Amino acid sequence: MIISRTPLRISFVGGGTDLPAFYRDHEGAVVSTAIDKYIFICVNEKFDRKIRVSYSITEVVDSVGELRHELVREALTAVGIDAGVEIASISDVPAHGTGLGSSSSYTVGLLNAFRAHRGDPADAAWLANEACEIEIERCGKPIGKQDQYIAAFGGMQFIRFLPDERVLVEPVRCRQETKDRLERSLMLLHTGMARESDAVLKEQGENTRVGNANAKALVQMARMAYDLRDALEADHPEELGRLLDAGWQLKRQLAEGITNPQIDEWYETARARGAIGGKILGAGGGGFLLLYAAPERQDRILRALPGLRRVPFAFAPEGSQIYTID
Repeated sequence: MIISRTPLRISFVGGGTDLPAFYRDHEGAVVSTAIDKYIFICVNEKFDRKIRVSYSITEVVDSVGELRHELVREALTAVGIDAGVEIASISDVPAHGTGLGSSSSYTVGLLNAFRAHRGDPADAAWLANEACEIEIERCGKPIGKQDQYIAAFGGMQFIRFLPDERVLVEPVRCRQETKDRLERSLMLLHTGMARESDAVLKEQGENTRVGNANAKALVQMARMAYDLRDALEADHPEELGRLLDAGWQLKRQLAEGITNPQIDEWYETARARGAIGGKILGAGGGGFLLLYAAPERQDRILRALPGLRRVPFAFAPEGSQIYTID
């Protein structure tokens, strides 16, 4: 049996600049980190040569083309597996609408497990590029490229998206003490709200294309990725709080549905209790709220937000990994 373990991610700044509507005219940039919350994909040979896929439902089919799950179908096709395989998945957190990049982690994990099942291990660059091809080109999802790359490479990365479609991945090089302080100062809070990201991202892309309405804000957001990288490499982790707030004020203007009165109330309450900055992760509208606050102020913030559930996490240094059970 082959098991892939692929991390979810937190995007700090620059989200939205990885959408083609922006980076094809301007260079995009983000700072993201993998975290120790994972999606596991289990792949095993199936004796009767059928294909069995277990997710929220179970499909048993005779051929790849019969599968309804488009990500599994396209990933199997990409690696040339056409029969005789059983696939199951497990996630550490809810799989949809969380803003942690779960769909792309799932796709990267599928590709990694399928390549390993064939005895042909894949490197991180191939996994990320092929996952983008599947999600964006073949399945037509209105998403960007950062999630696939951080899931494949892991660690904390400064990622650039060039107009010629190249993606450059550079580790953020800072001291372990700086990373430890970031971990102590970040709060990941589950809002209990789920949202469909495709509609928000589609509107955001349209707003960027039509009249370039979002371009000015996105240019500033890409610049913040450079600023954060430089601050962290100079061992000034407190800059993350300020940049999170500045980025959130820009992000919430990009499309309807990124925020709502309840999210605004939570955010302002947290700020009044000592949070320096924060954001709703992913496309917005629900999922996880990320806050940056000094450790001594966090209990006060949590008491003021009793409806939100804190989820402990740590940074994950590795991207998608393979484990084999004989």
